Formats: sequence, structure tokens, C-alpha cells
Amino acid sequence: MRDWFRRTFKTLGPGFITGAADDDPAGIATYTQAGASLGYHALWTALFSIPFMIVVQETCARIGIVTGRGLGANMRRRFSYPLVLFLVGLLFAANTLNLGADLGMMAAATQLVIPLSFPLLVVAMALITLVLQIFTTYHTYAKYLKWLTLSLFAYILVAFVVDNIEWRTALWSTIVPSSFFQKDTLMILIAVLGTTISPYLFFWQASEEIEEEWGDGHMPTKMTPSIRARISRRLTAMRGDVWTGMIFSNIVAWFIMLIGAAELHGAVILSADQAAQALAPLAGRFALFIFALGVLGTGLLTVPVLSASAAYAICELLEIPEGLSKKWYQARVFYGLIVISTLLGLMGNFLGVNPVRALIYSSIANALAAPLFLVAIVWLAHDKKTMGAHVSSSFMHIGGWCTVALMTGAPMLWVFATWQGW
Repeated sequence: MRDWFRRTFKTLGPGFITGAADDDPAGIATYTQAGASLGYHALWTALFSIPFMIVVQETCARIGIVTGRGLGANMRRRFSYPLVLFLVGLLFAANTLNLGADLGMMAAATQLVIPLSFPLLVVAMALITLVLQIFTTYHTYAKYLKWLTLSLFAYILVAFVVDNIEWRTALWSTIVPSSFFQKDTLMILIAVLGTTISPYLFFWQASEEIEEEWGDGHMPTKMTPSIRARISRRLTAMRGDVWTGMIFSNIVAWFIMLIGAAELHGAVILSADQAAQALAPLAGRFALFIFALGVLGTGLLTVPVLSASAAYAICELLEIPEGLSKKWYQARVFYGLIVISTLLGLMGNFLGVNPVRALIYSSIANALAAPLFLVAIVWLAHDKKTMGAHVSSSFMHIGGWCTVALMTGAPMLWVFATWQGW
């Protein structure tokens, strides 16, 4: 069993890390509040979002593997420069806000088990993530990220520690959606979709597929039979990696909602550390410790993803060296952007900016940007000039446009439901 786990874990890569990074402290707060506000009726959203996540992340990975370029570089080649510049700027702003809020939540959650000052902890979190990114090689860094994904099992463990879970009701509510056309349910659905289908994950997935396959080199321009075979093998491996990552991500989200539904129903949870505090009198300090550990682990996993994904996009747009496989002196602008993004996010915790409000702002930015990015991604993946013989299948292409429709239509339906007073 141990050998099987090691072999399986070794084959997982960018897709699995991306799926785990999706369950960041902001996502934990969102999922907990979903369960706390809607009870078991929120659980179906975890199952519902899986196919859309798979379609989007597999499409992004395919673009990176086939072209050997990230999304920013591909968009620059096929769309107007001002449009791509606007989208990348929006990505950087949203990521920085999200990053700062995540750092704050990590520090607050750590305070629950380690009695140190908040300023000291939040600075320490920022420095740890920067050191990991700047002074380790990509393969070492990716190994750290992969092991950090195991912290997500903390939430599954908590579900078996707390009491009062109605498992039969939970399973039924997962399969059968209820109260879909109510504004509160729609709002939760939009929040879950905004948390799970985020632009920073698009860019990270594509860029890390390139790092995984080609390292600090470049994909050969001449398509020899051996290169074609190598790309085909990577595409096959990628599919299993992405599917595993997205399913794992939503299983964890389901358990977090389950905990909120069973133990926190009716409570207003504004941050992940508040969720941990609320659990303490219900399930004991052990559950609090596990929950806080999960927040810390996922934060250490996600903060580098947030800062690096924006840095990839900007450097690809400017056509300058980028990549975690490069030393800091080989890609000074790339690593400089990572530092700037992290420091700006860190500063938000000392300017009196409420981390929850920052998350709301970043969620709004992500919600506005996601449909625009998705249109570009779906179009690129089916463009023969970009993808050659590896254009996305008709099934994936239709799935991509369905995701665009969902991410565009859900907020519009929520506004209509609010206006009608449903």
C-alpha cells in the first residue's frame, strides 16, 4: 500500500498542486460560510463545479504543453496588446489582494495555536514563501508544494472528529440540488464558482506544465517525431493529473461545507480562523488545531501560486525571462514581481484593510475577469494556428463555452433574482 501511494503521488504534478491551491484560506472561509448559511443544501455545489473545473484546467494545461508558452504569451500573439495588458493588470491586482488576505488569515489561524503577535506572524509567512520561491530550484519547490497538499486532509479528519453530522442527508443533498432559484443559494453558487474557477489558476496551470516538461529550457521549434511523441505522452499524463487534482479539491471543499453545515449552521463566518474558533467549543482543541494547520498549509501552498502566476503573465507579455526553474539573477524582473506582489499584499495587513473586505474585492475582480479570460482560453485551444494538430476536442470545446456561459450567466441570474425578490 505504501509503495502504491508513493508511485501514485510521484506521478502527480501541476494539476494536483493547482487543485489543492484552489482550497486556499479564502476558499476555506467561503466553503465554511456556505455550509453555515445554507446547511446541507450547499453540498451539491461541490459536485456541480467539478466538470467545469476539469474542462478549464485541462484546456489551460493543453495550451501550455502544446505551444511551450504560457497563456500570457499566447494571448499576446493572437489578441490586441491593450486588451491583454488590461487583463494581466487585473490579474495582478486581484492576486495581490487575495494574497494579502491569505497571509492575514494564515497569521490569524496560527495565533490560535501559537501565542505570537499578529505582525510577527504575518511577516514570517511572507518571508517563508519568498525564500521558498527565490532560493530553491523548481523541482525542489514543486516537491514542497506537493507535500503541502497533504495538509488538506486535515479537513477530512475534522469531519470525523466533530459530532452531529447527518451523513444520509448530506449524501442526498450532494446529489439532489435544492432551492436553486433562491437568491441566497445563487449567491453561494457564485461565491463557490468564483473561488474554484479563478484566473490565477489558469495561468499557473499552463506555466507549470511548461516548467514540468521543459524546465529552464524551451520547447524545440522543429517538431520531430520524438518531440511529438513526448508531447503526446505529456498530454496523456496531464489528463489524469488534472482530473485527480480537481476531484481532490472538490472533495476537500465538500468536507469543509459539511463541517459548516453540521456544526456552524446559522453562524456568520467571515474568515477561516473564525471557523476554527467556532469549532473549538464544539469539537475540542484538537479539531481547532487541525483546522488551523490546514489553513497554514494551504496558505503556504497558495500564496506562491498567486504571486508567481501574475509574474508569469507579465513577463510573458513583456517577452522577458521568467520561470521558477531559473535562478533569481537569470530572471530578475520575474522574481522582482513576486517580491512586489507579496510585499503589497503584506502591506494591506498593516493599513487597516479588513482581510474579508479585501477578499470581497478580489472576488469581484476575479468574477469580472474570469469570463474574459475563459473566452480567450477556449478560443486559443480550438485555434489550429496556435495548437496545430492538438486542438481541443469538440467535447472539451463545448464544455469550455458552457463554462463561459455559466460564469457569465450565474451573476446575471443572481442580480435578476435579487431584483425580483426571490
